[in-house]
Amino acid sequence: MTGAAGHRDGRPAGAADVVNQVEGYLLWQARVAEAEERARAFTEPMAWLTGAQREEIEEHYTRDCLLRARSDLQRVADRCRALRGEYEERYRRLRARCFACVLAALALLAATAVVTLAVASTRL
Repeated sequence: MTGAAGHRDGRPAGAADVVNQVEGYLLWQARVAEAEERARAFTEPMAWLTGAQREEIEEHYTRDCLLRARSDLQRVADRCRALRGEYEERYRRLRARCFACVLAALALLAATAVVTLAVASTRL
């Protein structure tokens, strides 16, 4: 996470960064509410539980759901970073190939111009 000052690398946070952080917070709070709701639904048919037992099971269930959710999100984030690295590498190679093609085309045009001028000067 980043602090209130901005990015990890010290850059100031822009409006898009703040919006992303708020969105992430709201999504996580929705995940927490969903886990708590599922925990209540899980313990609901267990009428024999005492209030304290029910609360303890619900807390454990919620904690387990959130740990799994965090793990899933971490895997997704790791995969996104890996894909970003792969695409950046592909883009770098594509850019290098395009640059090489442009240089080859310019060299071909220059060679054609030299040959054309040489042929034209011999005819004069």
